[in-house]
Amino acid sequence: MANRIFKQLHFFPAAFIILSAAVLGAGPFTAAQTKTNERKAEITPAAPSAPSSQRREENKNPPDTTRYFYEFTQPAFYVRHILIEHDANGRGKIKFERLHEETGFEEPIELSTGALGRVLGAWTELHFLESTENYQSERQYAHLGTMRLKMEHDSRQRTAEFNWTNNKVTALLANEYRRVADQAILVFDISVARETQPLNTPKLMEEFELQLKRNGLSDPQQLVPLLQDISTDEHLPLIARNHALRLIKRIEK
Repeated sequence: MANRIFKQLHFFPAAFIILSAAVLGAGPFTAAQTKTNERKAEITPAAPSAPSSQRREENKNPPDTTRYFYEFTQPAFYVRHILIEHDANGRGKIKFERLHEETGFEEPIELSTGALGRVLGAWTELHFLESTENYQSERQYAHLGTMRLKMEHDSRQRTAEFNWTNNKVTALLANEYRRVADQAILVFDISVARETQPLNTPKLMEEFELQLKRNGLSDPQQLVPLLQDISTDEHLPLIARNHALRLIKRIEK
């Protein structure tokens, strides 16, 4: 019995030595393997993405800095002066003055996609900067007001003035800007009425419908969110809220 115990105790140190040798032998190999993997990771090329990134940079077009202007003046009209200015994305501002009012108003505007397409299409068709055409017709209609179209691009600019034109594209462009102005002024009047004179909103809903019937607004669809807001505004007369709902149905049908 004692001999068997002695043999087992004699076996354990030998096994321990063998196991230790195995562990110590594996250590340097694992470290070397890790370093090898690190070196492989270090030399892995990441350059192929650079050319594609460079190509994307080359494909980027520089921003269009062109500025577009429309101006209308007729001192005897209720809205006696209008000035619209916008960039190639349709973002800009409108200034307008009313009869017997000393101060004017300025509001931001953003042309809808459809309106911007019509406007820029007309400017392009006119070749406005390159053209020297006189858009004024032989007949004068000064009582209808004077219109000015202006374009600026880099150091180049041109202004054309007329009160009546036989050029169909010029007439279309001026009419489109007039619709942009009428829509912006109507939105301004509605906003003021909601804040200070809610009882005026039914009359403005009637004006909205009149403009809609005669196609006098730049993009009625753009005003649907405003009408939806009016239809749920309990500070406004019920007749105005119901009229707003009818206008939405008319626009969306």
